[in-house]
Amino acid sequence: MPTQLTPTRMTIVGIQFLFVAFGSTVLVPLLVGLNPSTALFTAGLGTFIFHLVTKGKVPIFLGSSFAFIAPIISASQQWGMPGTLAGIIGVSLVYFIMSALIKWQGQKLLNRLFPPVVIGPVIILIGLSLSPSAVNMAKENWVLAVISLVTAILVLTLGRGLLKLVPVVCGIIAGYIVALCMGVVDLSTVETAAWFALPQSISHFHLPQFAWEPFLFMIPVAIAPVIEHIGDVYVVSAVAEKDFVKDPGLHRTMFGDGLACLFAAFFAGPPVTTYSEVTGAMQITRVTSPKVIRIAAATAIVFSVMGKLSALLQSIPNAVLGGIMLLLFGTIASVGVQNLIHNKVNLNSTRNIIIVSVTLTLGIGGAVFNFGSFALSGIGLSALTGVILNLVLPREKESNSPNQ
Repeated sequence: MPTQLTPTRMTIVGIQFLFVAFGSTVLVPLLVGLNPSTALFTAGLGTFIFHLVTKGKVPIFLGSSFAFIAPIISASQQWGMPGTLAGIIGVSLVYFIMSALIKWQGQKLLNRLFPPVVIGPVIILIGLSLSPSAVNMAKENWVLAVISLVTAILVLTLGRGLLKLVPVVCGIIAGYIVALCMGVVDLSTVETAAWFALPQSISHFHLPQFAWEPFLFMIPVAIAPVIEHIGDVYVVSAVAEKDFVKDPGLHRTMFGDGLACLFAAFFAGPPVTTYSEVTGAMQITRVTSPKVIRIAAATAIVFSVMGKLSALLQSIPNAVLGGIMLLLFGTIASVGVQNLIHNKVNLNSTRNIIIVSVTLTLGIGGAVFNFGSFALSGIGLSALTGVILNLVLPREKESNSPNQ
């Protein structure tokens, strides 16, 4: 049964839950050139929006999504950050459409469009497409990268309880301490930063510079996080021993996530999605109260206005982050493999081999589809291709399984 807590203990656990998600939440903006304080703000705000839409019933925390690291980096290089923020609006549109489809047709239609044979390779690509960035950052100082990587691995393999849930934080702290000892950290910005300050991106409402190219570029990339959202809601339902798919409904959780992404775009933050790290913490502690998650969200907003904290996070050497990325992005790719195995996708099937092979080859090979001034490439192109192949390729007669 879920653990019951006093208000004081509830507050302590809520703050602890934020620290479980803290490393991933601030790592994403650091990698894509956004403000980490803004990411904390939009994570907290997005979580409150999600809870408002879901009637305060679902204990889910929303944080920066790793699925969008590569697309944001690519989009910002092509259209700048204002154009990229417009692309994030496209992400929210996908959530809204999926919410309407679920309300109308239930999950059956989603299973038809996005079976494991499509989602697995897309998740693999999310990790593999980032591997060059990880290596390039790590090679700036291999000593720091290796120390960060080894620390994270040790915590992940030998840690117990909640410590096991924060390998990223532990790896960054270890690497940062060594970097300080080596004298390669510039603390001047930390010294001059104000103790309390609103980052420019959240001190006023931003209007993204709308353009069709980044808007359409981001839409296919949202497929994998949408499916991940569905899986997370089922997992949280099992941990909390309540059926959130029926009450308040999967269409509400999907709409809440999309609305949070929309607000993140206007406040110059990365897209947010359900956080499995916090779900894991709930499973260990047996604390599943939505009030605790809202305490974590409020704490994230408080942290976002600490100017010293933002400056400290931005002083982390690239090599330290690169060491963490070597583990993190490979882990993302392995989740895609696990997805294929867990759903028993038959890779002896010619149809499945075609879908997986073409999806991976297009993504890893850097294929680009140009139509006038519009270009679709990377994970977006691969995901869309996988969906189309799954719909048009004939199913083999010897199997009736949707995974075949």
